[in-house]
Amino acid sequence: MPIGRLHVLTDFFFQQRYSHAELARLAVAGGADVIQFRQKFGSVRHLIVQVEGIVEVCAAANVPLIVNDRVDLALIEGVSGVHLGQADYPIALARKVLGPDAIIGATATTTEQVRQAEREGATYVGFGPVYHTGSKSNPASVKGIEGLRRAVEAVSIPVIAIAGITPERTREVLDAGAHGVAVMTAVTTADDPTQATAAFADVMRVSANR
Repeated sequence: MPIGRLHVLTDFFFQQRYSHAELARLAVAGGADVIQFRQKFGSVRHLIVQVEGIVEVCAAANVPLIVNDRVDLALIEGVSGVHLGQADYPIALARKVLGPDAIIGATATTTEQVRQAEREGATYVGFGPVYHTGSKSNPASVKGIEGLRRAVEAVSIPVIAIAGITPERTREVLDAGAHGVAVMTAVTTADDPTQATAAFADVMRVSANR
C-alpha cells in the first residue's frame, strides 16, 4: 500500500478539547492522508474504543489509520498498520503478526537505524528529530536538514520527517528528499486543527506541482 505524505498524529495529552476521533475528522478535512493514533496511557479496553472511533472516520474518508506502538491494536479491523519506536515490538516480528500488506512504520534517529528498518521490512521510516521538539521528554539530538538528507539517501523506502515540523519548514524537508511529514501538536493544539492541517497540505500540493 502506498504511504501518504501528510501524517497527523492524534493526541489527548497536550490537549483535551477534542477526542481522537474528532481530531482525525478535523485533520482529514484539512487534507491529512494518514492518521496515526497516539496515546501512551489508558487500559486496553479504553484504547480499543478510541481506535474503533477513528476507524469509522478514516474508513469514511478512505484514509489509512496507523496506531502508535501497539501491535495488538493494529489487529482491529479497519486499522492499516502500526508505527514502532526503537524500544517497541521488533519490525520483523510485527510483520509476521500483521502480514505482508500491513503498513509498518519505524522511528529512526540515525542513518544506521534507517537502514536497519528497511532490512527488517518497514514500509516507511519516520526520521528525526529534524528540528527541536517539545512533545518528547527526552528527544534524541536534533538531526537537521543534512541529517535528513543522509537518511533519505541511505534507503529506498519513504522517509517521513518528524519533530518540530511547521508549514514554513515543510518545503525544505521535502527539498531534502523526504516523502512527507508527520505532525502532532502543530495541528492538535492549533486554534483550528483543520486550518492548521490545510496549511501543511497547501505547501505539499505546491511542492508536488513544482
